[in-house]
Amino acid sequence: MLFSVFMKSFWQKITGKSKPFFCLAPMADVTDDPFRKIIAKYSRHGLPGQGKTGGGPDVFWTEFVAADGLASEKGRKNLLNDLKFSKTEKPIVAQIFGSHPENIETTCKLIAKLGFDGIDINMGCPDRKVEKQGAGAAMIKTPVIAREVIRAAIKGAGKIPVSVKTRIGFNKIEYNEWLSEILKEDISALTIHLRTRKELSDVPAHWEIAKEIVDFVRAQKPELILIGNGDVSSLEQGKQLAKQSGFDGIMIGRGIFGNPWLFDSKKKIAPTTVEKLKALLEHSKLFEKTMLHHKRFDVMKKHFKAYVSGFDGAKELRVKLMMTNNSKEVEKIIKSYLAGLPGDSF
Repeated sequence: MLFSVFMKSFWQKITGKSKPFFCLAPMADVTDDPFRKIIAKYSRHGLPGQGKTGGGPDVFWTEFVAADGLASEKGRKNLLNDLKFSKTEKPIVAQIFGSHPENIETTCKLIAKLGFDGIDINMGCPDRKVEKQGAGAAMIKTPVIAREVIRAAIKGAGKIPVSVKTRIGFNKIEYNEWLSEILKEDISALTIHLRTRKELSDVPAHWEIAKEIVDFVRAQKPELILIGNGDVSSLEQGKQLAKQSGFDGIMIGRGIFGNPWLFDSKKKIAPTTVEKLKALLEHSKLFEKTMLHHKRFDVMKKHFKAYVSGFDGAKELRVKLMMTNNSKEVEKIIKSYLAGLPGDSF
C-alpha cells in the first residue's frame, strides 16, 4: 500500500493543481533538450530580465528513445544524449519504445537512476521503422505483448510511475477492446491521441468522441489520470476541450512549434517578430552547443519555418536561413534582417 501511494505521488502533485494541467508532447528531433530549455525559459520564466511569469508546461516529455538500443552497451552511449535534461525541465517523463520486455525492464532501471519523474511507453507512433520492431502503434495489434511490456517497465522503474501514450485504434476507431487490455495493468496515467494509426495526422483529431472515451475508461479505472492529445494549439482551447471531455490533462505537440511562449498563461499577446527571431537565434546556439556531437545542424532547421512566418519578408528570410550551416551564419542573417527594421536591434 505504501509503495502504491509513493508511485502515484508525482501525478498526485500535478493533478492537485488547477485542472487541466498541460504537457509537452514527445516529438522526435523536435522536443530535444535544447528546445525544452528554451520552452522552460520562455514559458516558465518569461523574457530575460522580466523574472518568473508563471505558466508551464506542467510536465515535460522527452523525445522517444529505443529501449533495445538503451539496453545494449553499443547503443547506450549515443542514445543517452536523448535523455539529457536540466532542473528547469522538471517534472520530466522519459518516453521509450520497444517490444522486448527484457530490454524494457533494463532500460527502465537505467532511466530511474537518471532522475526522471516518470516513464512513458509509446504505443502510438506510426513510424514504419518503429512498427517493424513490434513497437509504437503496432502494439495495438498485439495487446498480449503490450501488457508484458507494461509489466516489465513497472518492474524496472521501481519507485517511479509508468504511463502509456497510445491511439484510438489501428485502421479504424476501435478503442474499447484495446484500452481495456491496457487498463488491466497498473499504469499511473494514460495519454490518448485522438486519431487512429491509419489517420496519422491527416484528419482532425476526434474530440467529438473524447467524452465517450473518458467515460469508458473511468468506468473501469476511476482514478486513472487521463491526458488528451491532438490538434490543441492554445491553452484556452485546451481548457475548453478538457472541460467538455473530462480529461485531467492536455498534451500539446505541433502547437509549440515556433512559439516557446505558448505555455505562459500570462503572455496575452502573440510574440513579436523580433522576439521570435531572437528566440530562434538563442535556440540555434544552444542546439549547436549541446547537440552537434549527436545530431546534424540540419535537424535544427525544421524549426526555421515555424519561427520565421507571418511577417513581411518571412519567406525570403527563411530561404536564406535554410542555407546556413551553423549558428554564426544564422546570427549574421538575422542581424542583417533586423537592421532593416526601425528601432530593432540586438
